[in-house]
Amino acid sequence: MSGSHRVIVQPYAEAAPEAVRGGGGEAGRPRGHRRKPRKRRGKALMGGTAMLLAATAGWFTVGPGGGGSPHPTAAGAPDKPETDSPSAGTDSGVTQAGALRNDPAAANRSDRSDGTYAAIPGLGPTFTAKVPAQTNQLVVASGKDRNSSETTVTLWTRTPDNRWRPGTAWQGHNAYKGWTTDKHADDLHSPIGVFSLTDAGGRKADPGSKLPYDQDSHFVVGGTGFEGEQLAGSFDYVVAINYNRVQGVSPLDGRFPDGKSKGGGIWLHVDHGGPTHGCVSLPEDKMIELLKTLDPAAHPMIAMADSATLAT
Repeated sequence: MSGSHRVIVQPYAEAAPEAVRGGGGEAGRPRGHRRKPRKRRGKALMGGTAMLLAATAGWFTVGPGGGGSPHPTAAGAPDKPETDSPSAGTDSGVTQAGALRNDPAAANRSDRSDGTYAAIPGLGPTFTAKVPAQTNQLVVASGKDRNSSETTVTLWTRTPDNRWRPGTAWQGHNAYKGWTTDKHADDLHSPIGVFSLTDAGGRKADPGSKLPYDQDSHFVVGGTGFEGEQLAGSFDYVVAINYNRVQGVSPLDGRFPDGKSKGGGIWLHVDHGGPTHGCVSLPEDKMIELLKTLDPAAHPMIAMADSATLAT
């Protein structure tokens, strides 16, 4: 599909996903599309005609009475770590993670008076090993359980002495059917894994993002969600999760390196008060705070899964 070809999208029609097809769920701009120039940063990024792919999947779903079958999900590929770099954690960190699983209350305690941790509470050795040493910002999206759509999101920052400082815990949502290590399009699950965060955008103007930000009118969604909530405004601010997507381009880019069957278009975006098709959502003010905080120099990543899996 060429960049000059535009698909007319009817949100929540039988052929359109939760979001404008291509917004935040297994879709985006045509292949090879680049974000528009950003005058603020003084860097010219390749531009092109924005468009949403009506044949790909979206993030949200039609709520009760929405008509037709559920729309495709903002899916991604099976659990596939972004890097095989060794863990920045130490043996003591792994031991602490194991202790936290046996003593959940320890997650609220630091082993030092400055409030930092030797290892991120609730993040076990499997996930800790997937966080590169150069990553100094880690978003942890911890689902309530494997089949739940409730998620707690916390931004952790690595200190100069290789410890971790937590931010405020924010309440949000993940996919309607919970989490999976074998993500496929249309399965209404969020992918489990550790992924980098490099690109942002939204319908609204850049609020001060350090990540490259693509403001575009095609970050839109209409209709209602699983619980009858309005979806409008959900894509006002988004951060693309690098899950079956090309890095360094607008979140609206519609390419799928691992194939369409694995889904794509997984984003962090504004919470609409109910489950998503595969993305992770946060309240609008928290999304703005996240956009202002994530720094490319810190090589930010996200670790996302249900809490029990994260602890492994």
